[in-house]
Amino acid sequence: MAALKLRFCDEFDSGFGWIVDEFMERCSHALVEDGRVWAIDPVDGDSVEDRIRAAGTPAGVLQLLDRHNRDCAALAARLGVRHHVVPQGSLGPFACIAVKNSRSWNEVALWWPDRRVLVCADVAGTAPYYRAGDERLAVHPLLRVRPPRRQLGALQPNVILCGHGEGVLEGADAALREALSTSRLRIPGQVASALRAWRANRPS
Repeated sequence: MAALKLRFCDEFDSGFGWIVDEFMERCSHALVEDGRVWAIDPVDGDSVEDRIRAAGTPAGVLQLLDRHNRDCAALAARLGVRHHVVPQGSLGPFACIAVKNSRSWNEVALWWPDRRVLVCADVAGTAPYYRAGDERLAVHPLLRVRPPRRQLGALQPNVILCGHGEGVLEGADAALREALSTSRLRIPGQVASALRAWRANRPS
């Protein structure tokens, strides 16, 4: 099997990310707190484990969405840490916020209050098929009719990291407000964007 093409991204003072060069734009992250490194929804690839270990002592692997198996279990085993699947309550410096809980979709968002960092698995993203027009951040297409305003609306993030697409490292609070307040209105634009993205990425 060919190695995934990925690149590092979302570099900021409390962590970093890496993204796969594909239509889905799967993005993973590592957050660093007091020399301890937490990997979030990781996809494995060249240099990923080395980069995590270089950042500090591995503390855990967090899987924020039940179907986001990715390489969480395998990487946790190699790092010698626990694999936390859809964690509840608090974990280390983080609060786990339930954003969707049903038979087919169980997801939490990770909130780091001390750094005002919000990590989303699927509930919000920046990949082209998520966004309508000039949106910087968008609610998941299947959640646009009922966006998670109650769960996320009171947060004021400085940084938003996404499971699909690169994060929002500037103006994150405003981007979140807009995504939550305009999700329904921009459904037609999102459908058009998703179709364009699919056409651009389909095999020739």
